[in-house]
Amino acid sequence: MSEVEIVAPTSLTAPQRAFSFAEFVIGAAIVIGHNVFHVVPNEVPILFVMCILSVRLREGSFRALGLARPKSWWLTISIAVATAAIVIAVGEFVTDPLAQYLGLRATGGAAHALGTGKGDVWSALKGLGLVWTFAAFGEELSYRRYLLGRAADVLGNSTLAYWIALVAASVLFGFGHFYQGPAGVFTTAIDGFIIGAAYLLCRRNLWVAVLAHGLIDTVGIALLFFGLSD
Repeated sequence: MSEVEIVAPTSLTAPQRAFSFAEFVIGAAIVIGHNVFHVVPNEVPILFVMCILSVRLREGSFRALGLARPKSWWLTISIAVATAAIVIAVGEFVTDPLAQYLGLRATGGAAHALGTGKGDVWSALKGLGLVWTFAAFGEELSYRRYLLGRAADVLGNSTLAYWIALVAASVLFGFGHFYQGPAGVFTTAIDGFIIGAAYLLCRRNLWVAVLAHGLIDTVGIALLFFGLSD
């Protein structure tokens, strides 16, 4: 698997775990407060800043973000492409049909929210800019690195702790797309779990998650641009 240097504690004191729990709860409240109740600003910039400050102050190095240069860019990119393909396939053949079967209502995807239309070059370019900054970097640092990481801290930073934390972070990621309706919350939570699983299996190489996320949304924009998706 692709590897990056991980500079993170393997065990925490009780006060450190309590602080991580407080960070996770505050982060979760920000996600729900913005997306469900609309009482706080967009969660991604807030969580992004919280992540940068928290990692720098508590873990002592920005390398702990998981964005150090991987040993193999080709392997990292290949895994990201495979992850994106799995997410798209699971969405098309599993979670979207299941959401329909369960009667969950959908109100449009992320690409629709960017305003991308068939043949609209300017909107597509703006959408791609947002995808590769706000979504790919912003959301991956916020949800996968920060919220998932702090939840894992609370549970002891074991392998099992990270996988349980992934479930919690994926649920929040789903609610981060509340504007897409119940179906969007459900399918996006599953998407987040798959991306997060690739991230964990690659020893928390965040480049895998960032690239996979960007590729998934890029495909969505391309389909709308060429009129292949409604």
